[in-house]
Amino acid sequence: MELWTYEREQWAAGYETVCGVDEAGAGPLAGPVYAAAVILPREIEIPGLDDSKKLTEKKREALYGLITAQAVAYSVARVEAEEIDEMDILNARMLAMNRAIEGLSQTPDLCLIDGNRDHGSSVAITAPHRCIVGGDGKSASIAAASILAKVSRDRYVSAELEAQYPQYQFAKHKGYGTKLHYAMLDQYGPCPAHRRTFLKKWEARKP
Repeated sequence: MELWTYEREQWAAGYETVCGVDEAGAGPLAGPVYAAAVILPREIEIPGLDDSKKLTEKKREALYGLITAQAVAYSVARVEAEEIDEMDILNARMLAMNRAIEGLSQTPDLCLIDGNRDHGSSVAITAPHRCIVGGDGKSASIAAASILAKVSRDRYVSAELEAQYPQYQFAKHKGYGTKLHYAMLDQYGPCPAHRRTFLKKWEARKP
């Protein structure tokens, strides 16, 4: 897939500065949801750039360095577990993306957003934007944002949360609902990093 098609369409329509936006970590039982916004130099060649989910951890880490070194502007933001519990994950995803866009050193003329949602019940994407389903595999800017969001979240969970709450072995499962994570929950119960609204099934099966 040609990764610059969507950007070219927007440039041709008069949008000078186009930014890609994506989030990571909507599904885990613990930790923040992250989002990134990236403005790349036009038609820049970044070998191996793709949807972060299709890449190995080693490849994502290498691309993270390339993207952050070459981007015109980039911003990474997050919404904490307690905020997710207060507003629900859809609104939290929108808030994380808004925070990432607002954190850019340049104001984009248009944002390309991964997915088909641009609002929840209380939070909406406020910048001019267009949603692209599967955008992280179709747009260079969104692919770059998906990598920055994923790597930033994985680093935080593997370093910070692992150090704060070593008993849960966050570095191994990154907060996702794996067999190991549920076993640790059974043994220790939730910690402040857990999303309580995501633990209802686990709480329901407790004796």
